Amino acid sequence: MAVFVALGAFLMTLAGGWTAQRVTDRRHLVLGLAGGLMLGVVGLDLLPEALRAAGHAIFGVPAALLLFVTGFLLAHLVERTLAARQAAHGGAEGRNHRAPEVGLTAAGAMVGHSAMDGVAIGAAFQVGSGMGAAVALAVIAHDFADGFNTFTITSLYGNARRRAIAMLVADACAPLVGALSTAFFHIPEALLGGYLGLFGGVLLYLAAAEILPEAHHEHPAHSTLLCTVAGAAFIWLVVGLSGG
Repeated sequence: MAVFVALGAFLMTLAGGWTAQRVTDRRHLVLGLAGGLMLGVVGLDLLPEALRAAGHAIFGVPAALLLFVTGFLLAHLVERTLAARQAAHGGAEGRNHRAPEVGLTAAGAMVGHSAMDGVAIGAAFQVGSGMGAAVALAVIAHDFADGFNTFTITSLYGNARRRAIAMLVADACAPLVGALSTAFFHIPEALLGGYLGLFGGVLLYLAAAEILPEAHHEHPAHSTLLCTVAGAAFIWLVVGLSGG
């Protein structure tokens, strides 16, 4: 049953990526929506779950929040390092200094997150069918956003379309692999919570420092802002319908 449900996540991820490809003539709206989706996933889905799973404190601060800040700083460090290296080797100037490796790394993190979604589905069905159904609803619903964001992030950093599609396919397959893996091992809850905090920091950096500024760079329109709000509101709806 867990693998069957993961097939739904596979199809929903592909649907999200397909949507991102089809609206390239409204790139600023795509980026605005992607930024809102990522903001909603981080603030309304990943961080609450991370705090619940890894809520113990280190020197007065929850471990999940420390890892969240670490993820943000790590993403910033990686991007600046790769961009500086590209500039030193005669890369393009200005905003085109984006390093394709950053996009691939970020998309790789999305693939890892989708694999953990599959693990969550498998573990939930081990607890019971009711729990499995609730987790499956949340995963399948937000995997549309995952597919959308995976294709958008990979493309934003200057990667060729074939690379973006390859990362999208990998992201779609990841829940299947994750669900299958639960037949062989179990991930401790504290470790899972720490991972979610770290990944949340990376996503927030990409949304706030890259995707949203790019969305408003050439088209500072109200429609772009509305897409961002709609993306965050969609994740709120998904979280609410899935029971938090």
